[in-house]
Amino acid sequence: MTGGNGHSAILSFTRAPRRVVSLVPSMTESLFDLGVGDSLAGVTEYCRPPEHARPRLTLVGGTKSVDVEAVLGLKPDLVLANQEENTRPVVEALESAGVKVWVTFPRSVAEALQVLWALVRLFRIPNAGAIVQTLERTVSWTASASAESPVRTFIPIWQSDPSAERRWWMTVNRETYVHDVLAVCGAANVFADRQRRYPLEAELGGAPGEAAGGRDTRYPRVTLEEVVARAPDLILLPSEPYAYAQDDVLRFAETFRGTPAADAGRIRTIDGSLLTWHGTRLGRALAELPGLIREAVGT
Repeated sequence: MTGGNGHSAILSFTRAPRRVVSLVPSMTESLFDLGVGDSLAGVTEYCRPPEHARPRLTLVGGTKSVDVEAVLGLKPDLVLANQEENTRPVVEALESAGVKVWVTFPRSVAEALQVLWALVRLFRIPNAGAIVQTLERTVSWTASASAESPVRTFIPIWQSDPSAERRWWMTVNRETYVHDVLAVCGAANVFADRQRRYPLEAELGGAPGEAAGGRDTRYPRVTLEEVVARAPDLILLPSEPYAYAQDDVLRFAETFRGTPAADAGRIRTIDGSLLTWHGTRLGRALAELPGLIREAVGT
């Protein structure tokens, strides 16, 4: 059988993996939801396995601070990793030790569904295909229902220190899973076309830009003036990766006064995992996000 890096199949297995370490919270959740959580031997501190499974699972550190020796000590036949959540040195160390590592990197809802299909095939899960098929149908229905009047939305995922002389907010463009899941659910990302510029001074308008040179351009850092110019009708504040909370709503309302979102009181906090966790968490996103978006703008 084959697993894969990204969402394509390149890792070979003659049987379903029996000792798995997951370094990706969304993949941990997906394995339990698909009925093969018993294959897990280790998870990260940020994974959320069911209560009954926690005593038997070994914690192997954080997603960015994986204890390689702890992983190797579990003698896994497969490690699940993610290009954005985990670090290259950890993946390389595990591969150098002879461990098979599946590095996922879905940048769209379609690619996330491909990862789920790969899990179903890899673990030979009876009847789990029906779960993925249901998700596919729900994605199609939700996208069709939301396509008529998408809501112009700004989604900050990080920010500069509030005391910084020139403030910025990091957001996403169309080449990200966050953008795509929001698009399916009825939100039109106002920075869909914005590429990240290097160096930071170029982002803030104080210096000419330079060639990205292979650096990631999917997470632009935008200024207050840019946000006001894009005139979002809705601002969504996710709880991760930056831990936005209810207290931030008033701060954003004051800072972004002059935007339709702030002036009409359309700033909402949101469970960040609905935007960033690919896998079976997509089902919750499809169930919750369209209603939240419609309620926020009164449609």
